[in-house]
Amino acid sequence: MHKHSQSCEKVFITTPIYYVNDKAHIGHAYTTIIADTIARYSRLIGHNVFFLTGTDEHGQKIEQSAKDKGVDTFQYADEISKKFKDLWDDFDVSYDYFIRTTDDKHKLGVQKAFLTMYENGDIYKDFYEGNYCISCESFFTSLQLLDGSACPDCGKDTKTIKEESYFFKLSKYEDKLLAWYDENEDCILPRAKKNEVYNFVKEGLKDLSITRTSFNWGVNLPDSMGDSKHVIYVWLDALCNYITALGYGGDEKDMSFWPCNVHFVGKDILRFHAIYWPAFLMSLGLPLPKHIAAHGWWTKDGAKMSKSKGNVVDPIDVANAYGLDNFRYFMLREVPFGQDGDFSQQALIDRINSDLGNDLGNLLNRIIGISGKYFDYNIDSCDVVKYYGKEIEESFAMIENIEDYIFNMQLHVYLERLWKPLSLGNKVIDSYKPWELMKQGKIEEVVALSALVANIIARVIILLSPIMPKITAGMADVLGMKIDNDSYNSIIKNKELLSPFKIKKAEVFFPRIEEKILIDEEIKEEANTDNLIGIEDFFKSEIKLGTIKEVEQIEKSSKLYKVFVDVGESKLRQIVAGIRKYYTKEELINTQVCVVSNLKPAKLMGLVSEGMLLAVKDKKNLSLLRVEKEIKNGSKIS
Repeated sequence: MHKHSQSCEKVFITTPIYYVNDKAHIGHAYTTIIADTIARYSRLIGHNVFFLTGTDEHGQKIEQSAKDKGVDTFQYADEISKKFKDLWDDFDVSYDYFIRTTDDKHKLGVQKAFLTMYENGDIYKDFYEGNYCISCESFFTSLQLLDGSACPDCGKDTKTIKEESYFFKLSKYEDKLLAWYDENEDCILPRAKKNEVYNFVKEGLKDLSITRTSFNWGVNLPDSMGDSKHVIYVWLDALCNYITALGYGGDEKDMSFWPCNVHFVGKDILRFHAIYWPAFLMSLGLPLPKHIAAHGWWTKDGAKMSKSKGNVVDPIDVANAYGLDNFRYFMLREVPFGQDGDFSQQALIDRINSDLGNDLGNLLNRIIGISGKYFDYNIDSCDVVKYYGKEIEESFAMIENIEDYIFNMQLHVYLERLWKPLSLGNKVIDSYKPWELMKQGKIEEVVALSALVANIIARVIILLSPIMPKITAGMADVLGMKIDNDSYNSIIKNKELLSPFKIKKAEVFFPRIEEKILIDEEIKEEANTDNLIGIEDFFKSEIKLGTIKEVEQIEKSSKLYKVFVDVGESKLRQIVAGIRKYYTKEELINTQVCVVSNLKPAKLMGLVSEGMLLAVKDKKNLSLLRVEKEIKNGSKIS
């Protein structure tokens, strides 16, 4: 990302608008925390910031979810949108505007965008026939499908749809998109992601179907089109939020913040933001965003999160247990931006105890202790340069040009660099031994040493404040200062030293954590008496003994086998099982297994699965449940 000047400029930062089909998870929190950090840093250095987040509430999936729950669609969207907003408020996210795609002013902006593109000759009416995935709200060609019918993105079954549709001339913008990628080195971050997008576009773009007639929950076409049966494609609707939030199609009072400095997105929605969105903007005659930054996904203890596994990380639980600022630090320090990250309580505890407790918190406590013991808590910087000129210059050099890492989305490197002065501070105390200097009567040197370390901490907490705003504000109070643009200019930019002050006694900022605070979800569910069932509920499950007769590998999966099991019926049961990492085909043939036989058939990777094999798993191994003696196939387990 380009280096920012220190003069005031308008900065526009966005998260994706989150789809209201479920509550927020750790991935949503990660995106929002990154965006909040960049917004806070931009304000710290004096920029005028517009930080946007919100919820995406239209589309067939929302309509269907509301119907399944037996509630009004708007009421359903309203409830989940509120959960997102409440979470960001609880997390003290410094957004300037929370947009909802059900807002009237957003709808008007979307209709204006559609009409403008239509009048520019970029939209036409035709018929569309193709495979549509309701879950992803996307069409796919037959070549893209898995096993002839499954969605290549989520693996769920698609539906063949033929309907009248308006199309956007995406193919017209193929060369212009390639030129944009070529001419703007960092328009997509990380750069490896840009290469993926570039190669996708180079293979050729097809015109994009941008309306639907098969459902009603969305933005209708402008009245002037006289075609009310059409609803605007949810992705065109959603992407327009970035300009409708600034007033596009209405008063346009905040459009001066456009173009966007950075759109933060998950890697799964990069194609929509890096291909469709720039093409729409070209058609509208608007400047393109400066940067689109795509981050990776999060796993839990090395495993993909899913409700069925009970291992989904709830960000509010983590923040309540370990502290919001500690959680923010961990998320940004643990994984390079763009790569997938793994959440584990132990890794979080290690970061809190080591980086935050030992390095930062302990250094502050040492200075409070030294100044309190010898100088009645008074700290004076007047002789720092005289006695420790080399060290203070070294501490300045360690953070020189550190903002480059912020604006290039290398936040883990930014934090690595920021910790170097803390190491220097601890090293200075250990090397010069102020308690020995006091015995030698070198009082001025110890006064200067205390001030040297206090100045190092002041610099670090100013630059750490966008990541850990509350804790750094508390530390600043201990140092008799405030963190704002004035302190940034004086202490960071102009390298001024702290004026004489009296350091405050403080509680330990990062108490040591000896063991996990949160109970793992799987254990929590076992301990929850609300989940106890009666014997009659148990017997609703029909578990039969069966013999595995055939095993086939599933080409596009490293985890799944297709197994055919004899459970005493006229034909073999086909079951898709995630056991490939633990068993060879030879180990499975002719072995007896326990099969849940009265489950509704489900589709995995486009294949019908007619049951489930029972197994037990820990962090390292999985084992199928077996019987001691050979029993007749089809025998019920009780």
